[in-house]
Amino acid sequence: MSYPLSLSVIACDEEANIARCLSSAKGLAEEIIVVDSGSKDRTREIAQSFGARVVHQDWLGQSGQKQVALKLCTKAWVLALDCDEELSPEMRQSIEQFFRDGSSEKFDGVKCNRKVWFMGRWITHGDWYPDRKLRLFRREKGRFGGNAAHDKVELDGSTMLLAGDLHHYSFPSMNRYIEKINPFADAFLEQQIAEGKSWSLFANVARPLWRFFRAYFLRRGFLDGFPGLWIAVATAFFNFVRYSRKYENDVLDSEFKVQSSRNGSL
Repeated sequence: MSYPLSLSVIACDEEANIARCLSSAKGLAEEIIVVDSGSKDRTREIAQSFGARVVHQDWLGQSGQKQVALKLCTKAWVLALDCDEELSPEMRQSIEQFFRDGSSEKFDGVKCNRKVWFMGRWITHGDWYPDRKLRLFRREKGRFGGNAAHDKVELDGSTMLLAGDLHHYSFPSMNRYIEKINPFADAFLEQQIAEGKSWSLFANVARPLWRFFRAYFLRRGFLDGFPGLWIAVATAFFNFVRYSRKYENDVLDSEFKVQSSRNGSL
């Protein structure tokens, strides 16, 4: 049985993931909207085989791309998924129950816990779980905010927590996580510059140490074995890198000003 729901997905070269994503929600939504930013593989063909309306849009960043997809949706409710995500059977049942028992008349959005598959196991502790996300919301009450690297749903209304996990296959390898450090650090630097933040040695050192301690000990990342240790260390390093970028930017900016001054005096 389908519900007054639009399934919204953004994609680019996701033939390895998109079938799993769409299969998990098959028959749940009355329409499927896929916004593609130029796939060279079978992503568009696979999406169309599920009955999706596929629309091309040059890449606008995470939040911008998802906002385009949202505007194409026509149903009262929107379920926004990434290609590397899937509904767990329990979460799908919870969504169906949400519409059947009248909860959709009482709330404007639904949050869920997202669980990551990494190094051959589900990560259920540390900073990666529960990674709570707002994925199901009333179309007229929600919009996408955030930045080019991170998006979030900004909702005008009340929410509830849904039972079941959203499965996330974001990091098929360690390299995939490492590859994302620089783009996320770039976005963080842009945010710091826009907010007029200054570099702090204390923050640059203390925040990574705190993130490791919180993830591995307070949030019991050690219960996830070696993957839990790797995540805690990698997350700490990522924070060290992103806070260091403001220092680097200030140094380069200072060197540029000195060079410009010298050139101007010649």
